[in-house]
Amino acid sequence: MATKPPTADIDETRVHVTRPKKVAVGVPAVLHALQIANEQMGVARSVQTLMRVNQKDGFDCPGCAWPEEERRHVAEFCENGAKAVAEEATLRRVGPEFFAAHSIDDLRAHDDWWLGQQGRLTHPMMLDEGASHYRPISWDDALRVIADELGALDDPDEAVFYTSGRTSNEAAFLYQLLVRGLGTNNLPDCSNMCHESSGSALNETIGIGKGTVSIDDIHDADLLIVAGQNPGTNHPRMLSALEKAKQRGATIIAVNPLPEAGLMRFENPQTVRGVAFGGTKLADEFVQIRLGGDQALFQAIGKHLLEADALALGEGAGAPEGSGSGAAVLDHEFIAAHTSGFDAYRRAMTDASWRELVAATGLPEKTLRRVGELVRQSKATIVCWAMGLTQHKHSVPTLREIVNVLLLQGNIGRRGAGVCPVRGHSNVQGDRTVGIYEKPSAAFLDALDAEFAFAAPREHGFDTVQAIRAMRDGRVRFFMGMGGNFVSATPDTRVVEAAMGRVGLTVQVSTKLNRSHVVTGRRAIILPTLGRTDRDRRGGREQKVTVEDSMGAVHASRGRLAPPSDDLLSEVAIVARLCALLFGGSSTTEPRNAPQAEWAALETDYALIRAHIEQVVPGFDDYEERIDRGRTLHLPNGPRDARRFATPDGRARFTVNPLEYPRIPRGRLLLQTLRSHDQYNTTIYGKDDRYRGIHGGRRVVLVNPKDIVALGFAEDEIVDLVSEWRRPDGTLEERRAEEFRVVAYRTPRGNAAAYYPETNVLVPLDSVADVSGTPTSKSVIVRLERRVPEPARG
Repeated sequence: MATKPPTADIDETRVHVTRPKKVAVGVPAVLHALQIANEQMGVARSVQTLMRVNQKDGFDCPGCAWPEEERRHVAEFCENGAKAVAEEATLRRVGPEFFAAHSIDDLRAHDDWWLGQQGRLTHPMMLDEGASHYRPISWDDALRVIADELGALDDPDEAVFYTSGRTSNEAAFLYQLLVRGLGTNNLPDCSNMCHESSGSALNETIGIGKGTVSIDDIHDADLLIVAGQNPGTNHPRMLSALEKAKQRGATIIAVNPLPEAGLMRFENPQTVRGVAFGGTKLADEFVQIRLGGDQALFQAIGKHLLEADALALGEGAGAPEGSGSGAAVLDHEFIAAHTSGFDAYRRAMTDASWRELVAATGLPEKTLRRVGELVRQSKATIVCWAMGLTQHKHSVPTLREIVNVLLLQGNIGRRGAGVCPVRGHSNVQGDRTVGIYEKPSAAFLDALDAEFAFAAPREHGFDTVQAIRAMRDGRVRFFMGMGGNFVSATPDTRVVEAAMGRVGLTVQVSTKLNRSHVVTGRRAIILPTLGRTDRDRRGGREQKVTVEDSMGAVHASRGRLAPPSDDLLSEVAIVARLCALLFGGSSTTEPRNAPQAEWAALETDYALIRAHIEQVVPGFDDYEERIDRGRTLHLPNGPRDARRFATPDGRARFTVNPLEYPRIPRGRLLLQTLRSHDQYNTTIYGKDDRYRGIHGGRRVVLVNPKDIVALGFAEDEIVDLVSEWRRPDGTLEERRAEEFRVVAYRTPRGNAAAYYPETNVLVPLDSVADVSGTPTSKSVIVRLERRVPEPARG
């Protein structure tokens, strides 16, 4: 029997701390997943639903974007995937009676966990200007309000359209068409806050903003470097792939400021070895790097490889003539045939100082050389990374250095080798592929114009940070979020909340309640939508959608559960109806330059949308046929498939990147924001982070024990976190997050960690990565400040 939603928020006074785990998954993960599933869905519904996750005739997990194996296990889901499914397929409901019982002020007073635990949204709701409660509204009236608001804008750029990674290819393609039909490219998305740095660096160096490996490459790698990523929590199914690689003889290097249980030992609950015999040790080397030191690490690896190559060829400094072994370390043939910029890179690494590389990483030179030697010995190397590398000011140079290291040994376009940015949310990569991008290419827009007989705007739109600035400055009158939780996901929380309040109308297309429904514009609309698990029956037939995983593979997803309400529309139907209102000839405010399409037909037959995608986006040839009957469409990838690089000179680029790393002022710490194990992005599943030994709460800050003493604090003390950021003009800004418990943890000296979204308030809006504009959530200068006791009353 499913339980009722909670009536109270997390009680942070009940936090207790145990030893961090040294092993991930195993039977405890299975039991916890089943417990959550039973609480949300009940036993029968849990079995019915979980057996269809990631199956060829089932639905794609609404959690992470890690790819499926070609041969699927009967239980093709992880603990956090089961939690994501349970949250969506829950029997809990949030209908009009809920909103009648809870004022907007009441809802704002609750934490993110409580909001998310209330259940599925069932009816369109509207918050009128000055009203205390949401009220029910019909679909027709809600969409008409939206269309009228858009039609009344003085400039299309007064509207912002956000997208989360959960949105299907079909809905995302229609969504970007609607936005461009209105005349703007204001299409910020969650990529702007996570892997935008990856796309920026990879497009520049290898000509494609995606990874170059397949799931089979992971299995066949000789060496895997997992940097700035915690797969045990964020992409648990990746552990099975790493285990398979390990069983085939691979070496694994974990690079992270925090020791993560998932990269220590993996107890695979689907194998006898995992359940009964202690599982598999994964990481051969744990490189506990200082926050922001990854660029220096990969420069050190590159420098070591260059020195080893020179020595092997008898060219090293002081090497006697003829002393070399003759066996080159570098792939000189590949470098000559497929790259540019090598000589400048080699000179830069020759000049690089080992002393500074040691200072930047916090690692001894012998450790840096030991890692370099493992890379030298590898015949096929893959580097995997996530937000630990992408959310620093110098993230793009860091990722360029990864490419430099891989190019040295020809590890692009070789089996078992390449770059592997591990995307977070399911289909975040697919959304970008089908046009959710504020800076679209001319080729994409030309194809869109030809297909829909209109002229899409060419001027770049707002990314996420630029959109917040525009809202803050009163330049945005309309905001629409297609999924996600914009308010909680973005940096500088108080600025974002104030910015949202300046918008005339905010619209959220959502499955569940979240912070963005209670921090709104002057008017607000909630449009409840179908989830991945829900049956989508339109036009007299069951529809399917498609998604792209982290490795460029596209496949179908079809929900089977009865929707939580008869009054729900799919994302496709919502966008198609808006397009019909705006562009269908019935509106007095219809733009003169409107895309031409049969909107009603697209709403009831998603195959027609896929036919349009096939005409606009390269690589989707025979789209319908190739995703039929559970098959997978593998999108073309020039570097992987044929060592083709879509750069200006057609070659992969070595780059020279001056060394950057954070300098931490005396008496301060460098904070990284991160997820707990009971969390996915801004969705909080529970109160624990059992792998790190945190139970019953989330407002904790993990600090090295020696730093706790040196800073004059005590373990378990309650402090405020105060971030300090100096603007380019020298102005010092401070932001405060209150009441965090100090927890002694094995972090590098000078580094600390705490969970988001609670600490997003500390991340300055204008502190972003160079080139990509990604918020610097992994390098926030903070000080701990002792709480002043409140005076006694009476």
